[in-house]
Amino acid sequence: MVDLDFSKNNGLIPVIAQDYQTGEVLMLAFMNEEAWEKTQETGIAHYYSRTRKTLWKKGGSSGHIQKVKEIFVDCDNDTLLLKVEQIGAACHKGYRSCFYRKLENGRLKIMSKKAFNPKEVYKNE
Repeated sequence: MVDLDFSKNNGLIPVIAQDYQTGEVLMLAFMNEEAWEKTQETGIAHYYSRTRKTLWKKGGSSGHIQKVKEIFVDCDNDTLLLKVEQIGAACHKGYRSCFYRKLENGRLKIMSKKAFNPKEVYKNE
């Protein structure tokens, strides 16, 4: 049993989601203990929304789930790296990765094409 340290950051730990095949970093999110337990129990990434202050299953409304393939824990037991199979896209703005922009000459340049239209996917929210 892994004893994660949820005592920092108001009971939350940062989680990096990475494509298990390509190594592409898809997103950064946070987990509380409930999200951690649900992720292990289901094999699907669950996170804690700091904005909505609630547990959420990744892809719960979009269908763009993250199937967890491997879990890595850092040396301080307070950060996770999830290697996932991303179904659809990770970014709620429609891109595969939340890291779709690159800083070049002081400006952000979009480096990829949208994978879906967020207005269509999240029209009921």
